[in-house]
Amino acid sequence: MQRVGFVVFPGFQVMCLAAASAFEFANITVDDAVYDVGYYSETGGPIASSLGMSMETRPLERQSFDTLLVAGGVGVPETTPALLDFVREAPQWSRRVAAICTGAFVLAEAGLLDGRRATTHWLLARQLQNSFPKVKMEEDRIFITDGPIWTSAGMSAGIDLALAMVEKDLGAEVAHKVAQKLVLYHRRSGGQSQFSALLELEPKSDRIQIALTYAKSHLRSPLSVEELAAAANLSPRQFSRTFRAETGQSPAKAVENLRLEAARLMMEQTRHPIEVVARESGFADRERMRRAFLRAFGQPPQAMRRNLRSDELAASSNDA
Repeated sequence: MQRVGFVVFPGFQVMCLAAASAFEFANITVDDAVYDVGYYSETGGPIASSLGMSMETRPLERQSFDTLLVAGGVGVPETTPALLDFVREAPQWSRRVAAICTGAFVLAEAGLLDGRRATTHWLLARQLQNSFPKVKMEEDRIFITDGPIWTSAGMSAGIDLALAMVEKDLGAEVAHKVAQKLVLYHRRSGGQSQFSALLELEPKSDRIQIALTYAKSHLRSPLSVEELAAAANLSPRQFSRTFRAETGQSPAKAVENLRLEAARLMMEQTRHPIEVVARESGFADRERMRRAFLRAFGQPPQAMRRNLRSDELAASSNDA
């Protein structure tokens, strides 16, 4: 039997615990108690979630787990020295340690993500990267495995992560049956960027929304302030002022983020050379795109593509 521990804290998000269903239905699928799932907190006893619902937990203590998963919260979790010490030592007595959603901040603060590839919710990915620069952040991924450390994107992505664990433990056929029972895709396609760039901006007026839609469909154009202002039917000065007031970003930064999103998706979904990706996403040349990737993700496009290919090979070998 493999012991699976979910670590929660005051204000944890209930949806993170949906990942436990993958282990539960794995037991049902193989008709055996493969996984023993438990819930833990620093103090033990009832712990209130962000929704106000409480759940009973056991106190954290050094013990052997096969898998330890740290839940996330609505924002960045508030940590304590005891929680960080527990998480920091967890790899010594756990086969794998994981974080769901913003639980990655706990792993990062404990030093477990130093020098490792990781992901978290797209809304907070760059904050994590800025706060912990040793982390190799890949904000477009649904989940990432780097050695014994696993991280997932949003809360529902924790289920994808747990399904991948089941697949690694019990094989692709069992994981596929578990996904069917949960009415989920066995392997979800696409990355977080399908939810992020335009949603993150959230413009309040139709004119700024029109300008953003225009930009997204004309990435190969220069997309100067004058060009975007004309699409929004505003003067350049009024457009720049209104755009920043509504989105919190400059037009140039927003355009760069849209191009980064397009480039990442193209690298994920095609085998186009880097030069083609740079041209089609509006960066004009690979060096300009490389600098933008380094600013945003801390790694060049070539490294991200290599990681994508290695994950594809790993998934293929699991199916073999």
